[in-house]
Amino acid sequence: MEKNQQELYEYARKRVKQKRRVYLHFIFFFVGSIFLFIINKWLDVEPDYDWYLWAITAWAFLFILHFIKVFVTESFINKKWEQEQIEKLVARQERRIDQLQQKIDKENPQNIQE
Repeated sequence: MEKNQQELYEYARKRVKQKRRVYLHFIFFFVGSIFLFIINKWLDVEPDYDWYLWAITAWAFLFILHFIKVFVTESFINKKWEQEQIEKLVARQERRIDQLQQKIDKENPQNIQE
């Protein structure tokens, strides 16, 4: 397998793994929420206080963060974006080095002749 194809395969494998984990997280969240409700209401663990709502809300917040990381952040800040940013920074550094070299050559014309 070529290096480029290997990179594409590894990236695709990583994305599938991330998405799988989000789906599993959702399943655990759904089942866990039902379980927390049952514990609170049916098993009479402090039934006067709806503590399960706080637990479900906190868990939902964590799930939303996980979802955003995988489906929003990773979708546009990926390997291609990273490579483009590296290329931009390298090009900027090369331009700056050329500018500095031109400035040095202007200030010291005798260095050019040597």
